[in-house]
Amino acid sequence: MTKYWLKVTIILYILWLLLSGKTEAKFLLTGLVAAGVISWLCLKSLWIFNEKKQNAYSLLDISLWRFARYWLWLFVEIVKASLDVAKIVVKRKMPVDPQLIEFDCRFDNPIATAMLINSIILTPGTVTIDVLDGNHFVVHALTYDAAKGLIEEEMQRKIAAVFGQAY
Repeated sequence: MTKYWLKVTIILYILWLLLSGKTEAKFLLTGLVAAGVISWLCLKSLWIFNEKKQNAYSLLDISLWRFARYWLWLFVEIVKASLDVAKIVVKRKMPVDPQLIEFDCRFDNPIATAMLINSIILTPGTVTIDVLDGNHFVVHALTYDAAKGLIEEEMQRKIAAVFGQAY
């Protein structure tokens, strides 16, 4: 628990340093104390308990490097999907090919499942319609290209890598 507290404190303190721009000793000390207290108060809220598996998962059990790489990849995918949707809207014939796809997600970690749901919703042209039994997804995609990444499980593999799981 101490390692998680320290990790959150360091992240909050770095964020505070970047946003405040203050370098006087009293401000540096105040920021450090505030980061430590806030991380202590919020530490329990960063854990999720999976009742089915009797496991506890932490939001801090991820590689920050892999997490940043995933969000950079997702940002590129969002831009590409936005351009695809814009092309569809601009064309007169509207070449849509709606797809309703279903797939099973093999994540043990509920945080990874939530990240997958949010990533699908963030990507233009796809919407998570339903999640059954916590792992069976029903997704609507505007075109086959929008559905292809989910069918080929590319997004699922990248999220699994963030959490250090095999997929």
